[in-house]
Amino acid sequence: MRILFLGDVMGRAGRAAIAERLAELRSRLRCDFCVVNGENASGGMGLTGGHAQLLLDSGADVVTLGDHAFDQKDMLGFVQKEPRVLRPLNFAKDAPGRGVGVFEASRGRKVMVAQVLGNVFMRRAFDDPFSALDSALRAHPMSAMAGVQAAVIDFHAEATSEKMAAGHFCDGRVSLVVGTHTHVPTGDTQILPRGTGYMTDAGMCGDYDSIIGMDKAEPMRRFVTGMSKERFSPAVGDVTLSGVLVETDDRSGLATAVWPVREGGRLSQSLPPRQQ
Repeated sequence: MRILFLGDVMGRAGRAAIAERLAELRSRLRCDFCVVNGENASGGMGLTGGHAQLLLDSGADVVTLGDHAFDQKDMLGFVQKEPRVLRPLNFAKDAPGRGVGVFEASRGRKVMVAQVLGNVFMRRAFDDPFSALDSALRAHPMSAMAGVQAAVIDFHAEATSEKMAAGHFCDGRVSLVVGTHTHVPTGDTQILPRGTGYMTDAGMCGDYDSIIGMDKAEPMRRFVTGMSKERFSPAVGDVTLSGVLVETDDRSGLATAVWPVREGGRLSQSLPPRQQ
């Protein structure tokens, strides 16, 4: 099975790029399943229900959120009626929605997707991400008996060390662990020793002529002067769709190949070759 994961969609330009290009990208890469992190898709802070529906209609099978999960208040209601939108597992216990689900891919195969928030350098301490992950993986093991052919973990965190720890914690238990949140794609795409695909950060689906997706003027002013003048606003230039593509073995669910994806924009690069 081929599973595509795309990093944080950034603002209007990121949404437009997903709407215009995701279907063609899925077809070209022969993807069986696609996960998109959408937590910055609405003005750079959170995700509205309408924008979540746009991402789903454009070709995302699952949309994950993050620490900005409920910055847009209508998501509080939308996430309860749309199971394909996942908030973090270890968010507040009374938060609406869910952080893990099993979804259908091509040919009836099942994919477990979960998201968890890291704690290191984040705005506030969330529940322990590792125990939350362990509970989810025990409840939805990747096995023929359990009927789960692949599993994807979106680890939404600031610290690379914490993301790497999560990768090794899940190694051999899932198909892919991929980090989100920093908006900068890392160069460590690999298969870990026990067979789990891994990438510290998928990057963003946004304009890289920016400061982590925001128009450069206001962040630069704050760095240089220490003073703010206006709100941050997402950059609206040419978008790179950034993420990772993993190929899995249906019997074990483990990764057989993994490639970084950089489609269009300033970071465009060659994509995985088509199999004959």
